[in-house]
Amino acid sequence: MSTKNSEIDNLDLQILSILVEDARTPYTEIAKKLFVSGGTIHVRLRKLEKLGVIHRQQLMVNYNKLGYDVTAFLGIFLEKSSMYESVCKQLEQIGEMVGLHYTTGNYSMFAKIVCKDTNHLREVLTHKIQAIEGIQRTETLISLEENINRPLRFYDAEVEETAYNN
Repeated sequence: MSTKNSEIDNLDLQILSILVEDARTPYTEIAKKLFVSGGTIHVRLRKLEKLGVIHRQQLMVNYNKLGYDVTAFLGIFLEKSSMYESVCKQLEQIGEMVGLHYTTGNYSMFAKIVCKDTNHLREVLTHKIQAIEGIQRTETLISLEENINRPLRFYDAEVEETAYNN
């Protein structure tokens, strides 16, 4: 196993792999699948929270079903890299912003936003994002379709890596 934290073992990874597929899986069902007690699952999850491996549970929403039909990715160019912190704090306040990364390469930051339509996207870009002091300019890429949106399958990768290396 090649996890960074030696306090995390294969059972922890198996528990996590079940929960990332469906966070609503009852502890008793996880326990049955892994041949341990429900109490063991509870204790292990508290340990993972304490270690910071689990830091929140999140509901995945189909934005299209709620009328948000445009997903866009923004390459954001900063005037100066020293403005990153202040720009980031302002971008956090924009409700349509669902992801933000500090990056290498062409862009200083790379963001994901979700909007109702292209008019809404234009409003968010011009009146919210591009109005932030420190943003020099943006480049927008509109997603036509999302084919993969899943959690990392880290446990399967660990098993395959172990088998491959032996």
